[in-house]
Amino acid sequence: MNQPLAYVHPGAKIAKNVVIEPFTTIHNNVVIGEGTWIGSNVTIMEGARIGKNCNIFPGAIISAIPQDLKYKGEETTVHIGNNTTIRECATINKGTEDRMKTVIGKNCLIMAYCHVAHDCFIGDNCIFSNNSTLAGHVTIGNDVVLAGMVAVHQFVSIGNHAFVTGGSLVRKDVPPYVKAAREPLSYVGINSVGLRRRGFEADKIREIQNIYRILYQKHYNNSQATEIIEAEVEATPERDEILQFIRDSQRGIMKGYFSTN
Repeated sequence: MNQPLAYVHPGAKIAKNVVIEPFTTIHNNVVIGEGTWIGSNVTIMEGARIGKNCNIFPGAIISAIPQDLKYKGEETTVHIGNNTTIRECATINKGTEDRMKTVIGKNCLIMAYCHVAHDCFIGDNCIFSNNSTLAGHVTIGNDVVLAGMVAVHQFVSIGNHAFVTGGSLVRKDVPPYVKAAREPLSYVGINSVGLRRRGFEADKIREIQNIYRILYQKHYNNSQATEIIEAEVEATPERDEILQFIRDSQRGIMKGYFSTN
């Protein structure tokens, strides 16, 4: 850690075996866990809480103040979980008084030039491909993949195991286990490849497909569909998770895709 060409504020708490490369700046009130590697020309600002065995690549800026005119200097934080990688020139802003923190979970990969705005809550095992951008107050579950250049509107929620294709504009909530694509963003199937990779059995995948067939392909409105799903589909954790997500949605969930050809 003894790197004479880096600046580390005396008030920063740096654990053992942290590697800090030249020309990096670490401000006061920063905590960095054991085994983390910080590349050159990284800026880690006040309020950063970085876990163990993380990798932060050159040019990244962690815990800058929010790009929000309502922010008045309140003490807020960024929390980054263990084993997460932040690639080149990604920017992660700390929270505002709304949630007081921005959170990225464990084992995530945030690729180059991604932006995570203030008050975003991101789960574990997520992958955000290059140039994906999250506005403020976004909530993303576990095992979510955003392909390149996805833009997520403020206050949107994306459920566990969802996959959003490249270049998408996410204006509505994306339910768990689905693939989202096209413009406007629409349901195009469940994320069966991702679910198989994560150990979901074929019967479980068919169960999830049946739920979304009722929701998106039977031409019911959301209220009718949720009533039918609750009445006709056996209660399981996945069924209940999907129903709860739909009922909790504040922006409304994305629509199904219907070809006009």
